[in-house]
Amino acid sequence: MAGVFEGFRPDMRVRSVMEIDLADLRKRGYIGLMLDLDNTLLPWKDLNIPIESKAWLETSKKLGMKPCIISNTHHPNRLMKIADQLQIPAIGCALKPDKRGFHRAAEIVGCEIDQTVVVGDQLLTDILGGNRAGAYTILVNPMHNREFLGTKVSRMIERLIFAVLREPHRV
Repeated sequence: MAGVFEGFRPDMRVRSVMEIDLADLRKRGYIGLMLDLDNTLLPWKDLNIPIESKAWLETSKKLGMKPCIISNTHHPNRLMKIADQLQIPAIGCALKPDKRGFHRAAEIVGCEIDQTVVVGDQLLTDILGGNRAGAYTILVNPMHNREFLGTKVSRMIERLIFAVLREPHRV
């Protein structure tokens, strides 16, 4: 049964983006860094980017990585304000888990999909989409429990998938 759900299995799991060893990823040949927005880089609906997220992104740039936000948000003004503050490109209405958004993001930053890391807090969008696209995937715990109603439903499905995969729901 678990085989059917392997597309949901992330390559790595950490509590937050700050636990990701960017230098190690860079040494392994990864250049593109595709990042979910809400509850990955900052709390849902927030405009205030945590200092830690900013510093982590700056470190990625110094290492030669090319970050890009890839989000399903339907609020382009908020997305672009955040992307402008971080000085990185962004794709909204990405329709994750559709793999085309991930390929488009890799193209925007100028790398191949197999040189790309996808980081997000949701199995059904970020991890499934990143795996389908052929990227290396990292699942983070959500930054906050305040979420969109649809995401709350997805979280219930995630718990079932983790049970089938025999993995804990959170690290």
